Amino acid sequence: MSSHLLPPVVIVVAHVLIVLVIGGRVIMRRPVRGVALAWLFLAAMLPFAGGLAYLLIGERRIGRRRKRDLDSLHTDFRKIAAAAIPAGLTEVAWQRHAPAARSLDRLGRTVVGSPTVKGSRFELFADTLAVLKAIARDVDGAKTSVLMEFYIWNEGGTADIVLDALIRAAERGVRCRVLIDALGARPWWRGRQPQRLREAGVEVREALPVGVLRSLVGRTDLRLHRKIIVVDGEVAWTGSMNLVDPAYFKADAGVGEWVDAMVRLEGAIVVPLGAILIGDWLLETGEPMQDLIHSAGLHLVRPQGLSDIQAIPSGPGEGGDGLLQMLLALISAAQNELVLTTPYLVPDDALILALRGAAGRGVKVTVIVPEKVDSLLTRYASRSYYDDLLDVGVELQLYHGGLLHTKSILVDDAMSMFGTVNFDMRSLWLNYEVALFVYGPEFAQALRALQQAYLAQSVPLDRAAWSRRSLKERFLENVLRLFGPLL
Repeated sequence: MSSHLLPPVVIVVAHVLIVLVIGGRVIMRRPVRGVALAWLFLAAMLPFAGGLAYLLIGERRIGRRRKRDLDSLHTDFRKIAAAAIPAGLTEVAWQRHAPAARSLDRLGRTVVGSPTVKGSRFELFADTLAVLKAIARDVDGAKTSVLMEFYIWNEGGTADIVLDALIRAAERGVRCRVLIDALGARPWWRGRQPQRLREAGVEVREALPVGVLRSLVGRTDLRLHRKIIVVDGEVAWTGSMNLVDPAYFKADAGVGEWVDAMVRLEGAIVVPLGAILIGDWLLETGEPMQDLIHSAGLHLVRPQGLSDIQAIPSGPGEGGDGLLQMLLALISAAQNELVLTTPYLVPDDALILALRGAAGRGVKVTVIVPEKVDSLLTRYASRSYYDDLLDVGVELQLYHGGLLHTKSILVDDAMSMFGTVNFDMRSLWLNYEVALFVYGPEFAQALRALQQAYLAQSVPLDRAAWSRRSLKERFLENVLRLFGPLL
């Protein structure tokens, strides 16, 4: 064989090997058929680029150590629950709820291991500046411990009063731990505030650090998207809001101020939220579990209030598709009305079919989304789903009061979902999220009032006008729809 033929032969052999290796991994991983066929096609047509793309984003790789630690956390969560949730607090009076509520509870227990707890009190906040001030008051009132995790912390405005409150708490001896996503808050990490917190005695850690070496053992686009605060093991916060003042955050994005909601909680639900946060801290620090539980102040809780709430965490290596299954079950339980708010509408096939099925069986389905979002790619990908929803009678409402960032679902004024999870594939498959499933009319009434306030600042999408958009726009929407899992 002449030497000038060697490079082509090497390329062909490498091509075949890459296709075989990628094909074997895809087959053994058993993704949905459409995804599997897409990767097989890409590997066959563009083996080198396709192989590299698959290694970077084809699997939800989290690294062996993180997988091992996550597996051990499942056992640790049971220890926390046994230590801090009396058995009676999981014995919910299901007869006072919709029939589907008990099935949802059973599903959450089965797929995630998280039971509904009874006896929680809530206060729903719709004003972000009021949220920041209330969080600062809770931190100022802390006696022993503050735990906090967020996807983004942005310097400036009213958000800085939370920083000042943490510094004061640490200086008076309160154990303060703050976990902030490494990528979501990258500008903040480059600023002065993290060092100010550390100098005051606050323990500040990056969640899911990024880097070239880390990309070899796990995907670097898997992010901590949760927003949880626990103070003294007695008060908790969660919802859609990052630690930002809307007037200072992405002010030049051209979408208006971000519009969020948070819930302040007392009673039994504080423990499951605390356990989720403690688990995230443990994964990044390796701190002993018992030390964490003790210093965080998680103790036997007393029921407070009437709300029965189930906290469902999700993320790669944590609960599989449990949160997706809970959302599908909640949507399928709707008999009369379903109202959904989300900033990013890029669902997978199962979710879009669930919404279409609900509308098809006579449920009044309303989806509220912002008119504009901060990502042009996501905006067009979202629009590719509008026809699917309009065709079956779903009412699409476009919010004009800013970038509506609240994530919520209300079903029949009886069951609710409220949390950090967007209605998109990134949120469901790649991010670490938390969602509250709340059973009963008390929270539902508060959520309905919030959603009605959003509707008052929304206009329905006009079907006739929508159908007149150009072929170019339709094509762009459908092309970007293919990239839904990455947006």
